[in-house]
Amino acid sequence: MGQPIPPVNVAELIGNTPLLRFRSITAELPSGVEVYAKAEWQNPGGSVKDRAALQMVLEAERDGLLTPGKTILEATSGNTGIALAMIGAARGYPVKLCLPANASQERKRILQGYGAELVLTSPMEMTDGAQREARRLHTEDPDRYFYTDQYSNPNNWRAHYFGTAAEIWEQTGGRITHWVAGLGTSGTFVGATRRLKELNPRIRCISFQPASPLYLMDGLKHMATAMVPKIYDPSVADEDQAVDDDEALEMVRRLAREEGLLVGPSSGGAMACAMRVAQQLKEGVVVTLFPDNATKYLSASFWEDL
Repeated sequence: MGQPIPPVNVAELIGNTPLLRFRSITAELPSGVEVYAKAEWQNPGGSVKDRAALQMVLEAERDGLLTPGKTILEATSGNTGIALAMIGAARGYPVKLCLPANASQERKRILQGYGAELVLTSPMEMTDGAQREARRLHTEDPDRYFYTDQYSNPNNWRAHYFGTAAEIWEQTGGRITHWVAGLGTSGTFVGATRRLKELNPRIRCISFQPASPLYLMDGLKHMATAMVPKIYDPSVADEDQAVDDDEALEMVRRLAREEGLLVGPSSGGAMACAMRVAQQLKEGVVVTLFPDNATKYLSASFWEDL
């Protein structure tokens, strides 16, 4: 008999997500151009936000900021909240989340399943309104809460500096030439870019954001009109692009019907931007990241028009 496989806990399942290749969508690119995407829904909470949530919780425990009896507090559009609710349940902390009221029913039910307390905020204010409410709650009772504050917490981007970037480098054998990621808290792009530039300064790093203040790509921010995260450092990007909803949703449709990958709108936006970059190349290795799949968006009306 072989050696038994050691059991793991939820935290040990976070990271080391696979790198996807594509059969159809990239078929017309020059033979020297490759496009890949990290499948972040393979994290146990179903999104890239598991990485930052775990880093923020573990570092807060080490620093004595998160102790038994405290409640984890955060403002979220959904995925970070799900990650924190999962990790909080696994580590014995109650979790309170400020969430726009128009968040999908799937997200609300997942959060309730983990036992998180939800404070629903104005949908018109999007995640900015959720941030303001979380800050108010923390100010009123700072001893009760550990406010992870993903928009200002450097452990957000550090999760990608130490984790995501190292995985991309290893999975491509150091051949990556272009890195593409969307801007929400900006932690994924900023953290991975800082490390990739250290590994090879010639890697071109391209961020993208929604083309207008009203958009369907949950988790992203239109920086010109939103509360800009404190961890956002625009100087690390070689280029910043805009992606509109039509581009993102068309790519969601194509990924589902041509590649068998049912992803969320922000993942569609990531692929649209990555393909835009790839189409300008004669050779290169373009890597992007799919923050999540479609599981949390199936009640959204846009599916009817795809």
